[in-house]
Amino acid sequence: MGSAGVATSHHLYPPFPSDIITAPLVSISLSKLESGDEAESQAFYDASKKLGFFYLKLEGSSLGESMVNGAEELHKIQQEFFKQPNSEKEEFAREKIDPFFGYRKAELKIKDENGLVKRNETYNMRKDDFIGNADPLPCHPLVTKNWNVLKQYVVDCRAAIDLMIGHLETHLQLPKNALAELHRITARSGDHVRFNQAAIQPWSDEQARQGEHTDFGTLTILMNWLGGLQIRHPETQEWVYVKPIPGSAIVNLGDALVKFTAGILRSNIHRVVPPAPPQDGLTRNSLVYFSRPEDAVVLRRLKGGLINQQPQTEKDQEPEMTAQEWTLRRSVGDLKGVYTHKGGLELRERQMVDVK
Repeated sequence: MGSAGVATSHHLYPPFPSDIITAPLVSISLSKLESGDEAESQAFYDASKKLGFFYLKLEGSSLGESMVNGAEELHKIQQEFFKQPNSEKEEFAREKIDPFFGYRKAELKIKDENGLVKRNETYNMRKDDFIGNADPLPCHPLVTKNWNVLKQYVVDCRAAIDLMIGHLETHLQLPKNALAELHRITARSGDHVRFNQAAIQPWSDEQARQGEHTDFGTLTILMNWLGGLQIRHPETQEWVYVKPIPGSAIVNLGDALVKFTAGILRSNIHRVVPPAPPQDGLTRNSLVYFSRPEDAVVLRRLKGGLINQQPQTEKDQEPEMTAQEWTLRRSVGDLKGVYTHKGGLELRERQMVDVK
């Protein structure tokens, strides 16, 4: 359970194992960022440069507590959605409604107790439908029924993201709104809420390697109840689990911020694998909000502030494309991810199959 005002369901699941090495994420208080706390803002900026992942503590903030409560409600809704007949879910498959948004499945090489092929599943629901920027795509009746819950979650996540973008502008010494004007909630973008479900499955080295990726947007907000997310430690190069913390989201930076800042900020490689025992015997669900630059924004380094002090690199000479084109090409594995110019194996050294 979380503190007063933030009740979570983590206690209903087996505990995260205490005997394994976990990722060194720092905890950043949303409440302190809202109040303009300078030390907390600096800690957030440092985490954005060094690891690209951090916990966002949501307790003590009315916005944060709304996010937690919304996530818990959507957790129940997504579990109900994934229980629906496959034929029903597949009516809203990406192939039928949109190149990126909708239901998607990945069939595994194992079967359940009824002899049916197991599958990992996702359902992407775009921000623009809930905000009213576009005519809504066809969606499952459970989405329609819970439209207001999803809309509020979109609004809440975007408020937290906009706040973090503002702090980044300050530390990068950019003009006010230099980043914010590329991420207006009222403009069309690839922002979306994702339901995730991973079937109970044995460890597979091959599948783990295939899932290695960086996110190709701006900021990602993850709510999860079981382990499974791993990041590659930038110093040791080891894969380590990220422990879910009740009342906190896991936030990471995406490739767009690396491109905009000429590599000052970090988009760290990560993957999702089966949870470690005793959590490995459960179906794993997670809830994600992905933010992306507006569709029409061209992905290139910005001008001004600390970015002007960064050296020109080969990446600055790469063909430019809009965020919409970048998202579509990355989603089908047509483009490599980016890392930063600082340390670690760079993703451009090998082609990755992107799942986000």
